[in-house]
Amino acid sequence: MTMSENESQPVAPAPPEATPAPPAPAAAPVTTINRRDMLTLLLGSGMSLVLAAMLAEPLEYLVRPLVGTAADGHGAETGRKYHWAMVIDLSKCVGCDYCVYACQATNDTADDHRWNIRVDDETATGTVFHITRPCLHCRNAPCVDVCPVKATYHRDDGLVVMDYAKCIGCRYCQTACPYGARVFNWADRTDTNPRSPEWGEPEVPRRPRGVVEKCTFCIHRIDAGLARGKMPGVDAEATPACVNICPVQARYFGNLLDATSTVARIIATTPTLRLREDLGTDPSVYYIPPEGLI
Repeated sequence: MTMSENESQPVAPAPPEATPAPPAPAAAPVTTINRRDMLTLLLGSGMSLVLAAMLAEPLEYLVRPLVGTAADGHGAETGRKYHWAMVIDLSKCVGCDYCVYACQATNDTADDHRWNIRVDDETATGTVFHITRPCLHCRNAPCVDVCPVKATYHRDDGLVVMDYAKCIGCRYCQTACPYGARVFNWADRTDTNPRSPEWGEPEVPRRPRGVVEKCTFCIHRIDAGLARGKMPGVDAEATPACVNICPVQARYFGNLLDATSTVARIIATTPTLRLREDLGTDPSVYYIPPEGLI
């Protein structure tokens, strides 16, 4: 039988009221420490500034894993053929300064304008080790970003280079470099090379007054060597002077994008560190730490 329109419809019972969910537990307070605080703590414990600055890095940046690709994030996806890199073994370096002097002779620099320098430090167990610092040829180089006239720039092979004809001497790049790897040429030099001929002969012209200078990874050797079919890091005449002269083979040079190169194989199989990786500069110089540093 059909129900008429004026007859009332049965009313469905109301659903029971939902039981309120218990309140979420309060999040536990999180204690954080920034890099400046970590550096202060390390310095307060008696560590030297150089060692404290490195140990204040996040551990995953300080010690590279034992696995990885030879390209290592240096732009292999761009299809570039070369990315020049250097590996310095701090466990082998004896602090002889041969690399410092060879750089001075080859690139004709003065004692107070060295492109490659050495500093000493100690591990937590008191073992002295030596750190040499050339230009690190960063992929994300602050010096390149701040130059107002593009006198410093990246080449396709990863090198950070200077065009001295464009440099106006503003020194922005020198201020921006977090590694102190640049020097300003205050005057025209008339002195003789302090390391020649004992450590080599000058191979490049002296820079003019009023420009910023820095390590080039001996770019003149790299380019001339490749033009003659020589491979940097393999053939001495195409390899940076500091690498060739090392008496204990603590320095290696080569193409990071070639998985068979010595530098690529070392980085892929050996724990290495890079200076101030927290800055995101992506340096092209890697260090093998001495025993007891980490």
